[in-house]
Amino acid sequence: MIQRFVRSSGVGADFGLTARRYQSGEVDRDGSVSKCGDTLTRTYLFEAAGTLLARVARWSALKAWGARLARRIGSKKARVAVARNWL
Repeated sequence: MIQRFVRSSGVGADFGLTARRYQSGEVDRDGSVSKCGDTLTRTYLFEAAGTLLARVARWSALKAWGARLARRIGSKKARVAVARNWL
């Protein structure tokens, strides 16, 4: 399965964890998560990221980064970012 991805960014797109693009004329915006791909895998990654941020007591660089991000942009967006970073 790994052989079908040329770059690591393709894995996030396959699970639907990349931002949607809206392009019209001069407007070019990133939207919310696309939600394409395997729903169960995306759900498991999101739940695992939430568990890492809220329940795991041991320090890690990913947890510290996610906690800083959660304070700045909110917990749900931070959970998605941590899930994407895991890929």
